[in-house]
Amino acid sequence: MGQGRVPGGVLRLRGREFGPGRPAVMAVVNRTPDSFYDAGATFALDAALRAADEAVAHGADIIDVGGVKAGRGARVSPAEEIDRTAPLLARLRERHPAIVLSADTWRAEVARVCTEAGADLVNDTWSGADPALAAVAAAAGAGLVCSHTGGLGPRTDPHRVRYRDVVADVVDRVTALARRAVALGVPPDRVLIDPTHDFGKNTYHSLEVTRRLGELVRTGWPVLVAASNKDFIGETLDAPVHDRRAGTLAVLAVAAWQGAAVFRVHDVAAARAALDAVADLTGEGGQDSGV
Repeated sequence: MGQGRVPGGVLRLRGREFGPGRPAVMAVVNRTPDSFYDAGATFALDAALRAADEAVAHGADIIDVGGVKAGRGARVSPAEEIDRTAPLLARLRERHPAIVLSADTWRAEVARVCTEAGADLVNDTWSGADPALAAVAAAAGAGLVCSHTGGLGPRTDPHRVRYRDVVADVVDRVTALARRAVALGVPPDRVLIDPTHDFGKNTYHSLEVTRRLGELVRTGWPVLVAASNKDFIGETLDAPVHDRRAGTLAVLAVAAWQGAAVFRVHDVAAARAALDAVADLTGEGGQDSGV
């Protein structure tokens, strides 16, 4: 596949293939003491391993390991982030050799150690804030998530953000990052694009991205949706963080119907059931849905 071509919505990692007809469930396992969702429930290494084992048992295809809270909080040095993530990835690679492992980091030095420990994918949720990150993924033969934050830097919250057209802005940014990654040597079928709900966006923007996700799918790059329990769902439904399951599943279903390929979630069993139902209903996982 030449550098000028995109992979037709298909992601290939670790000998496995994911796409609209076979969406992947990416399980969140955070070794952070201050996660917005679990408040440190998987911070201890043993707890993180148990959570990953349970996710695999419930149908996860990818385990996404993070070591820094996405939002504001205590500073975490690169060395500390490595200590939180690389040992867990190494243990998971031994325990689950067939599972795709992902390192949730925006730092090139962290990504380098994590890929050496067994990560197949670098999940950069901060839109290329470290310009060396894509080259690290390429050198390791790993995949890369290309995301959109509206120009915000790591761990900053949106404030009065405005777009003439949020979806057009997302498409322009993530496809430019995807093309750059391929130019640096990341195989096209290992690149994902992520509209990155709530990052650099208010609730209206995140809902608009969800409604028009098909526009990202039509770029040809496989699309990651990371909307699980996020604030836009809570604000839309007036629901606290632990009462957003129904809203999350609704967003997953709408995104799957439009052809998203990968879904980053906290509740693997529920997500797997919802996505399998959508795939069965459409026959093609949502292609040509008209949504």
